[in-house]
Amino acid sequence: MWGSGMRKTPNLTAADITACIPIGLCACIAHGGSVLAMGVGAVSFAQIVKACEPVFAAAVGLLLPPIDVKPVLAYAMLIPIVGGVGLACVKEGKGIDINVEAFMYASVANLAAAFKGKLGGSVTKSLKGDRSKNMDAANVYGVMNIISFLFTVPMVVFSELPTLRGEWDIAVAEHGAQAVVTNIALSGFFFYVYNEFAFAFTASVGAVTSSVLNTAKRVIIIVVSSVLFNEAMERNTVLGSAIAILGTFAYSLTSKGKAVAPKTKSA
Repeated sequence: MWGSGMRKTPNLTAADITACIPIGLCACIAHGGSVLAMGVGAVSFAQIVKACEPVFAAAVGLLLPPIDVKPVLAYAMLIPIVGGVGLACVKEGKGIDINVEAFMYASVANLAAAFKGKLGGSVTKSLKGDRSKNMDAANVYGVMNIISFLFTVPMVVFSELPTLRGEWDIAVAEHGAQAVVTNIALSGFFFYVYNEFAFAFTASVGAVTSSVLNTAKRVIIIVVSSVLFNEAMERNTVLGSAIAILGTFAYSLTSKGKAVAPKTKSA
């Protein structure tokens, strides 16, 4: 789109690109962790664990300067999030049943997403504020995605290249080469389009609208994936995921307020 003139080309300096590199790396790890979590476990379980992202964001906000202190009520909303995810991991008659590998990948994705949000806030605000750089929401996402892609390629080559030919042959034998290539292309296309629209939409609407739709999105993904992939959801899983998602929604709303500053005594 930049070459065709349909969209203004970003006008970034070397310093601007350097500032974006850590954000692109975090985006790469966040997406990779999410994909791996869904690859080794149920899609619905990965999405339930992903609901814990506010817990990681709150911790990173307190540990990484500048310190971001949320209202007390926002921190209280972390309790149902953690409790809901914990309840979803309890299987009736079996006790705690966790796909540890999927849980770890999803947790890494949550941590990377938290760092991306923390590191990216000031950088993206600065880039968008300078009109000469042509960095609207769509271009910000485009630049971050290019950097993320550049980090992803060597990781994939290092980890997947030895088994790529064998896995490709298995996939082609089962589905056909055309279907595999088509699905890969469509997956990448819809991933990019969805995230670009999400970036632009979040920048255009209020916090409440964004929180409501993000909550609805997670519910839809969990329900649809459980149906399409025939993933059984027991009572505890349904109840726990509902509690965690509602806790995430409540955290999103309450965290928009300002923390109450301690009162100073006047002489």
